[in-house]
Amino acid sequence: MIWPFALLRPRGGRSRIVCLVPVLAVLVLCSGCLSPSTPDVEADVQALRSILDAQQQAWNRGDLEAFMDGYAQTDSLRFASGGSVRTGWQTTLENYRSGYPDREAMGTLTFDNLDVNVMSPRWAMVFGRWRLDREADAPGGLFTLIFHRDTPSDPWRIVHDHTSSSSAGTS
Repeated sequence: MIWPFALLRPRGGRSRIVCLVPVLAVLVLCSGCLSPSTPDVEADVQALRSILDAQQQAWNRGDLEAFMDGYAQTDSLRFASGGSVRTGWQTTLENYRSGYPDREAMGTLTFDNLDVNVMSPRWAMVFGRWRLDREADAPGGLFTLIFHRDTPSDPWRIVHDHTSSSSAGTS
């Protein structure tokens, strides 16, 4: 890299490094503004995995309302699946109720291959696979979830869910 050293060459009798000092000072001061001083990423990863584990358990006992606890109870919740986009917590719950009216339709849910990425103290993304084991079939697919929380002391909640499915059930 040659370009940083070019900044040190005198220009008009004055070194340009003097101009860099204020810029570097601002960058150092602002670096603390952009990230928390002591993030506990591992605790956040565990909290996010726990939400998915609780959702899986709720689904497998047929409790859609408890399953929905992982989602933000807001009208701006966005759920994309099957070529359509729905918004709102209540709309998402009603869609689950109509698509999975009983335990037989719900089957047994499994999440796996989870890739949890804490992007900041307020945002996280989880990618994974889902599968339903049912009497007649075993559909499955992929999902990407965006989690949000207002402050680090608030619980994580899903605000965007994009779920795909494989017709063969072998995701």
